[in-house]
Amino acid sequence: MFKISTSGAVTTLTLSRPPVNAISDEWVQTLDATLDRLDASCAVLHIRSDQKVFCAGADLKEMRGRMDMADGPDRMYAYVAGIQRLYFRIEELPQVVLAEIGGAALGGGFELALACDLRIAANEAKVGLPEARLGLIPGAGGTQRLTRLCGPSLANRLILGAEVLDGATAASLGVVHWSAPRAELPARAAELAKRIADLPAAALAACKACIAAASQPGRGGFTEELEYTRSLLSNPETQKRVQAFLAARPTSEQAAEKLKQE
Repeated sequence: MFKISTSGAVTTLTLSRPPVNAISDEWVQTLDATLDRLDASCAVLHIRSDQKVFCAGADLKEMRGRMDMADGPDRMYAYVAGIQRLYFRIEELPQVVLAEIGGAALGGGFELALACDLRIAANEAKVGLPEARLGLIPGAGGTQRLTRLCGPSLANRLILGAEVLDGATAASLGVVHWSAPRAELPARAAELAKRIADLPAAALAACKACIAAASQPGRGGFTEELEYTRSLLSNPETQKRVQAFLAARPTSEQAAEKLKQE
């Protein structure tokens, strides 16, 4: 159902539930348990799929079974609440989470991508939240995350219109960060993951936390900036990097003297 591998500070989590990575109760529980296996040295979690799609959303067989039961609405509520909790956990991970969207990411599948920090999609991929067609809403965080990401105007267009975008259009609208031809996507995504993972994990986690604070006015993001700055200044890796940076650059007095000589 999931494959996990680590190279350096990048952990790759591959969705592998044929044929479309449908989201079942077992899928939710297993992915949650898989996240427990993340090593503390991991700086980037790279989520991708080995199927033709990234994730097509709800398991329709299970959905039919729930809806046929007398307590179907309650069972569906519990199912969606479980997905929402899982995606909130992904959003709150200290690691930078990159979604590589090689194929369709619809409904709950796109909500998974929205819970990630960064998204790169194949130009040919299809992404969207079409739940309104069924008389439902994107209830696993989709209404909240898409609105925070691109504002209510575009969220209205995409959610109320149940619009599905290709990856290139999604990138042009800021719904995903980058797009690339499908053949080039794996290499581009791996390159992005490695480039980010080469940065200090503690700084990445601190940046991620402060960015999250910006969307929560009562949280005190400016205070968090100062506290993380204090903590990072005591971090041996930060000290080493800052010292190397300063040693490689002239002081203002040295720069002024050099200008005089020129």
